[in-house]
Amino acid sequence: MVLAAVLGSGIAFLDSTVVNVALPTIEDDLGGGLSGLQWTVDAYLLTLSALLLLGGALGDELGRRRVFVFGLIAFTAASVLCGIAPNIGTLIAARALQGVGGAFLVPGSLSLISASFGEKDRGAAIGAWSGLTGVSTAIGPFLGGWLVDAVSWRLVFLINVPLAALAVLITVRHVPESHDPEATGHPDFAGAGAATVGLAGVVFALIEGPKEDWAAGIVLAGVIGVIALVAFPIIELRRRHPLVPLAIFRSRQFSGANATTLTVYAGLGVATFLLVLQLQTVLDYSAIEAGSALLPITVLMLLLSARFGRLSQRIGPRLPMTVGPFVVGAGLLGLSRVAEGSSYLTDVLPSVIVLGFGLAITVAPLTAAVLAAVDDRHVGVASGVNNAVARVAGLLAVAVLPAVAGLETAGSAAQFSDGYQTALVISAVLAALGGVASWLTIRNAARVRSLTQASVNYACQDPCVREREAA
Repeated sequence: MVLAAVLGSGIAFLDSTVVNVALPTIEDDLGGGLSGLQWTVDAYLLTLSALLLLGGALGDELGRRRVFVFGLIAFTAASVLCGIAPNIGTLIAARALQGVGGAFLVPGSLSLISASFGEKDRGAAIGAWSGLTGVSTAIGPFLGGWLVDAVSWRLVFLINVPLAALAVLITVRHVPESHDPEATGHPDFAGAGAATVGLAGVVFALIEGPKEDWAAGIVLAGVIGVIALVAFPIIELRRRHPLVPLAIFRSRQFSGANATTLTVYAGLGVATFLLVLQLQTVLDYSAIEAGSALLPITVLMLLLSARFGRLSQRIGPRLPMTVGPFVVGAGLLGLSRVAEGSSYLTDVLPSVIVLGFGLAITVAPLTAAVLAAVDDRHVGVASGVNNAVARVAGLLAVAVLPAVAGLETAGSAAQFSDGYQTALVISAVLAALGGVASWLTIRNAARVRSLTQASVNYACQDPCVREREAA
């Protein structure tokens, strides 16, 4: 059972850590320029972000095993399409399909464990899931870089096929089906559709607009996207069982924690996207060297997140959530100085360590603040919303900041490096704004209650999954 969940979620986490490493090689092979690389990242994040909560709801309604297997099959089919893509347009479309599969796959992995193990064994099972998925994420940069350098970037996607096939076989043979007996039977397809159309229209306009001089069709797509996003909360307010119960945002702490998530992950998302490009295109790193550059973040997260979580339990989340984003910002500011001639040991590694330390300070208290801001019956959707906010932050940042920094018109390595430095400074400012938001909105006197199983599940998921995907 645990093996099926680890394999299923592991391919999604592994894929998210290795694609950035392959981006320069993909551009050399398929073309598309910077906008093609932006879409390669954002097409996946777009569908994943928009459909993540719907995927969890459908698992509760239709059967967690059924939806998990469907997600595996969809993700694997999309991975094959990515691996054989003859052009950048096909790759982008396949990445969007991967996001759909991931939206059905990721929520199901922990749900299967929760439903299949008794209360006595559930904690150990979740711990095993967390540790093993951590291992799969940690080896991602090494494996991805080696595949790109030694064979082809296409194997970054095709390696998912045997892993997913094994996961499907184990799930079908050994995992019992489960449902949520309180599921409503009315999934919010209208809300999911509005979110998807809205994000797609806005992101399309933000990526393609600067390149195409804001042609009428691009502006129209952006307007449609904005209208859909405005319609989303209206739809949710009128739904009897909404995808996102907007009442949870009445909590100042919940809204503040999500504001912190939005700004910190916006800065982090664009920084990790551009750093790998900077290392390979300007500093001539190999794929495996660039992929390994951020590995210290994963190590620090694994070693320190739980400790800072316990600290925030004693002193409250406000101080860690204020200090942590400023430390993240300091790490990003340090990385903005990475340029031609920079050394990894003296210029890259120290800033990466500061960045990882800042994330370790921030993540667990942030999760605790989100969970403490809502009652038990909303803890799952609250964490799901926070998870989606983190992905939307990266999605929008990758679409917006390269154009703001002038990277869309960069015609040489020197111009790209100048734009990279500007984008990283903006990223550092965004992360620091997360600290300001926390200081103004987070309360140490948050209600303390015993953790429900949903709390345990999502508390494990947030620090162990979302941050690894980002890094």
